[in-house]
Amino acid sequence: MLWSLLKILVFVAIVAVLAFGAALLTETAGGIQITVAGTEYTLSALQSVIALSVLVFAVWLMFKVLSFLLATLRFLNGDETAISRYFDKGRERKGYQALSDGLMALASGEGRLAMAKAARAEKYLARPELTDLLTAQAAELAGDTKKAAEAYKRLVSNHSTRFVGVRGIMKQKLSEGDTDTARQLAEKALALRPKHEEVQDTLLTLQARAQDWGGARKTLTTKLKTGTLPRDVYKRRDAVLALSASKAIVEDGATVEQQEQAIEANRLSPDLVPAAAMAARAYLARDKKRNAIRVLKKAWEAQPHPDLAHAFAEVEPHESAAERVKRFAQLSRLAPQHDETRLVMAELHIVAEDFPEARRALGDLVERAPDARALTLMAAIEKGEGASDAIIQGWLARALNAPRGPLWVCENCNHIHAEWAPVCENCASFDTLSWRRPETPEVSGVTGAQVLPLITGAPVGAAGPDASDIPETELLESEAETGVVATEIHTADEAVSGVETPDIKDTK
Repeated sequence: MLWSLLKILVFVAIVAVLAFGAALLTETAGGIQITVAGTEYTLSALQSVIALSVLVFAVWLMFKVLSFLLATLRFLNGDETAISRYFDKGRERKGYQALSDGLMALASGEGRLAMAKAARAEKYLARPELTDLLTAQAAELAGDTKKAAEAYKRLVSNHSTRFVGVRGIMKQKLSEGDTDTARQLAEKALALRPKHEEVQDTLLTLQARAQDWGGARKTLTTKLKTGTLPRDVYKRRDAVLALSASKAIVEDGATVEQQEQAIEANRLSPDLVPAAAMAARAYLARDKKRNAIRVLKKAWEAQPHPDLAHAFAEVEPHESAAERVKRFAQLSRLAPQHDETRLVMAELHIVAEDFPEARRALGDLVERAPDARALTLMAAIEKGEGASDAIIQGWLARALNAPRGPLWVCENCNHIHAEWAPVCENCASFDTLSWRRPETPEVSGVTGAQVLPLITGAPVGAAGPDASDIPETELLESEAETGVVATEIHTADEAVSGVETPDIKDTK
């Protein structure tokens, strides 16, 4: 209503201005004299303005007629679309303007307006390869997934826009959680555009999540060939995939092919701890102890790890505790100052009941980087040397509140895993697990303070050797930690009594 009134007022104002201008020109003296073929024509001011306007219109009309004649001439010379293009110029101008307005609306987040502009552009241009893409993206922005899917399907039917349509439907299926269909669409999209890095990464992630290790290795090779992945990263990830394909090697009845895959994974990435452990077990299954020892030594030199120590112990399962200490000296010389080396040697000396040597092997670890494992071993050493129960219980109380030590942690989301896996179970990222101490802060609670008197046999505030070494801040701990640490405390007591230690089992 107001808009109609405004338009009427503007029209009346324009008419009034023109009438006022015509009145002024009528009252103005003088004019223009034109001589044509000896005849003089005298025009007043108003007539002069009208004549000038007619002249401008005539020139414009002449150019239009000339353009039409040129189009007709091209048509007569064989250009069958020359005349139709002449009449379509105005429609194209309106269509491209609508398309431009639709793109600006899409960039501004106005989905509904962008859809309307796309429909207008399609009306004038009849170019579905342009307008369908705008319609699909605008519909997604507006939340109309059905209309977006219809637009993407129309794009799939066009050969020149097939990749865009397949990729759009793939992303829709991903958002809906239909990963199986999304993986099939990603394979088709990669076949259409092998160098598209986003599709490569999406397909690799979906294949790894679906445990399609063979397909994932092919995709990884495609990334290498197209230059979207450095060769060193390719070797590492190819080793991860080969290792994942051979995970059944840890089970009884592993096939020769799985053993070969484990060995291949270690060859591709010798510093990959799970691959080295599996390759060593594959060699042991073939009675190739030297090869197993060589693999484990190389991996231990790069990254000492409890899994490697377990595999190294399986090389000679029937040796005595003293023989095992002597044989493990080969590993300790490769990384003598590493924390894992110190912990492993301390455990072996405890099993061999050589407690002074176990203390020397542990060194300053309980002061420099105390964790539950190191403090539990220190309690076992004290008990083996005949220390009082108060001192032993003091170490166990510290172990109750200590950090857990290195674990498999996702570099992407910091999620902690009980064992190594190629794909993070939390964020589904591929090859992001590393062996390190978690960065998550310790959660404080009252459970540790409540359990402490049961361990030390005295009130928490009582003086004595069991509480003197315990900082006040370590008397609080989460309830979740209590059960886990209590298991290690029980294990430490068994270790001192000659029972197997938690990390390196004695098969004596």
